[in-house]
Amino acid sequence: MSKYTEDDLREELKTKEYEYGFYTEMESETFAKGLNEDVVRAISKKKNEPEWMTEWRLEAFRVWSKMEEPEWANVTYKKPKFQEIAYYSAPKQKPKLNSLDEVDPDLLATFEKLGISLEEQKKIGKCCRRYRN
Repeated sequence: MSKYTEDDLREELKTKEYEYGFYTEMESETFAKGLNEDVVRAISKKKNEPEWMTEWRLEAFRVWSKMEEPEWANVTYKKPKFQEIAYYSAPKQKPKLNSLDEVDPDLLATFEKLGISLEEQKKIGKCCRRYRN
């Protein structure tokens, strides 16, 4: 009997149909692909980080941008195209809800499909005053 390898898994996943039967569309804010100092600043601003953290991230970016990827012995892989990646994506912020009744029904249906308990739904939905029965 042969071993199931990472290559076997990769080939299986290329052709495998999504087996869980649902997908939830969510509005999100996604930055354009690519990474530069403006993107680093924008991400830091989105996270409401202090100026020293932004400067630290910028310095790290400058160091990273001058680095060359090493050529590893006996390792082959497709090199990442770093400028073809979107480095920030997050669900659009919605107003704070007063009850679970105000949560998007599609999101609640997803919670149900995933088997998330009502208590966890309350935490995820950030509801705190009254809950549906």
